[in-house]
Amino acid sequence: MNQRIVHHEAASANDASHAAAPASGTVRLTTAQALVRYLAAQHVVTEDGSGVEPLFGGVFAIFGHGNVAGMGEALYQHRDVLPTLRAHNEQAMAHSAIAYAKAHFRRRMMAVTTSIGPGATNLVTAAALAHVNRLPVLLLPGDVFISRAPDPVLQQVEDFHDGGVSANDAFKPVSRYFDRIVHPAQLLNALPRALRVLTDAALCGPVTLALPQDVQAMAWDFPAEFFASRTVAFHSPAPSVDEIEAAATRLRHAKRPLIVAGGGVLYARAGEALHRFAAAHGIPVAETQAGKGSLAWNDPLNAGALGVTGSTAANALAQDADCVLAIGTRLQDFTTGSNTLFTQADVIAINANPFDGLKHRALPVEADARLALDALAEPLQGWHAERTWTALAHKLAASWRDTVGTLTHAPQRDAVLPYEGDVIGAVQRSNPRSATDDIVVCAAGTLPAELHKLWRAGKPGAYHVEYGYSCMGYEIAGGLGAKLARPAREVIVMLGDGSYLMMNSEIATSVMLGAKLIVMVLDNRGYGCINRLQQACGGAPFNNLLDDCLQGPLGAPKIDFAAHARALGAQAEHVANIAGLEAALQRARAADRTYVISIDTDPARTTDEGGWWWEVAVPEVSTRETVREARLHYDAQLAARALPATDANANGTDDPHRSDHE
Repeated sequence: MNQRIVHHEAASANDASHAAAPASGTVRLTTAQALVRYLAAQHVVTEDGSGVEPLFGGVFAIFGHGNVAGMGEALYQHRDVLPTLRAHNEQAMAHSAIAYAKAHFRRRMMAVTTSIGPGATNLVTAAALAHVNRLPVLLLPGDVFISRAPDPVLQQVEDFHDGGVSANDAFKPVSRYFDRIVHPAQLLNALPRALRVLTDAALCGPVTLALPQDVQAMAWDFPAEFFASRTVAFHSPAPSVDEIEAAATRLRHAKRPLIVAGGGVLYARAGEALHRFAAAHGIPVAETQAGKGSLAWNDPLNAGALGVTGSTAANALAQDADCVLAIGTRLQDFTTGSNTLFTQADVIAINANPFDGLKHRALPVEADARLALDALAEPLQGWHAERTWTALAHKLAASWRDTVGTLTHAPQRDAVLPYEGDVIGAVQRSNPRSATDDIVVCAAGTLPAELHKLWRAGKPGAYHVEYGYSCMGYEIAGGLGAKLARPAREVIVMLGDGSYLMMNSEIATSVMLGAKLIVMVLDNRGYGCINRLQQACGGAPFNNLLDDCLQGPLGAPKIDFAAHARALGAQAEHVANIAGLEAALQRARAADRTYVISIDTDPARTTDEGGWWWEVAVPEVSTRETVREARLHYDAQLAARALPATDANANGTDDPHRSDHE
């Protein structure tokens, strides 16, 4: 094992409560007790470098027959040093754990334990989310008896062809590391491996350790040294000389370079290094969803969001750039405009993950973002982008900032329903100090597009949008995790009525834990985002807005979100307009508990400015004329993708597949 660890003197409070290890140097523990004790012994240096704190901020747990006896007893014994947090939904609590790690830039994390059966499989969606977003979470689902004596047990999924398969095998494709612990001694290898994956920039993602319930309760004599208190050093690859030289050579030949800042910039804590590098060489910066906040929103070289949900400034620069330096990004389709946005440019990809560094046929630099930027400083000394390019970037970025100000401060008319941009503006105006202190959390629907364009992120971590998996239901649970990680910051959860109805139970958890959230519910009475996409693809409004769904004699319900939130223990109110919202936000900021505000919004209106084409396949054959017309437009876009960007009509201004239809 290559993980670097160092011992420090301070032992956890619970370590002192254990009896001294026998002379043989072993301590007899159950599998569950050993696992929990090991987790409690892991520490990390604090952000300010002044000391150490637990690597694991706690364990979210919903107990059932597959974990209450084994893991439950172990967690009870260590509750003073490894807090156990009870949630209301397994998927939601895993989302909270993932958000906690994201808010800590992957330097702290949480574990999650469930029973077997539905408790375990409820975690699979969250595991996929963590995998896509390269975020650490330790999943500890219960499993069936390894002895198979009481077979089948309650909630067991039987495989008719393989007796060794359980429901937990569903975690294998969505875990970066998976193991089924069938004997206590296996923890000696499994736990260090798990920890390496969780703390390695290249490997980072979800780890699943399936725990058969009889094995959880099984005792074994563990080496006492295994539980020594340790401070974990995170592993980030340093760049190779050859790759840095190749990247520097390509950049030196560039006249119109553009930096694409992804989540890897934030996780490497490379924001200041990025600012220095961009300023020294006159390179504009565009941000992905995961990378937003890498530069302050008002940095003169910050051109804003890139891609399908991007700004006019960033997309114009991307369309004309001759070299793109992609830092810590997967270059997914929303960033690249389904591979149409900067096809004319050479791409250099700095990424700790070699799999991600090979995207878009890029020249790879396998390295931590901060280390790579520092290494490029010397070979690029004296080099600068074309001065006219830098001046253009300054002009476009300033113009986009003015546009954002106009869009978020538009006058309101009582007869017109507000849209997301109006709400975003009101939220940011409501902070009497500085909106940069707030953390906005979102995940799916129209809001990620509007937030990516319009939210002013003043510091790393101010923008917390999960858009790798775009998982409806992440929002409130993710907000809880962000608040647990950053209790001094105001966490603003923004979501649509569709996401609220999918998963809202962690409002009650936030009240129980005293983790106050401000939850903004934008009620457009259905899935407005997909309704627009449906029509952009030639389809009829169908099964998305409530009014367009199959209904019984009572019709579509009018849902009182404020009343529902109050029933979960929160304070809540419904407001009629933006003026009412601004007043409600002041009450919410002054509240002592989670505060939910609902407001009716327009399901059709979105921000016209910005955006780019996004490929959504349209049927080749249809009896509907509108679908056939949409297919002709789709075919034209596919043909244009093979042409140089200057020949492709891909500016998004008249494109039905642009960001406001995603």
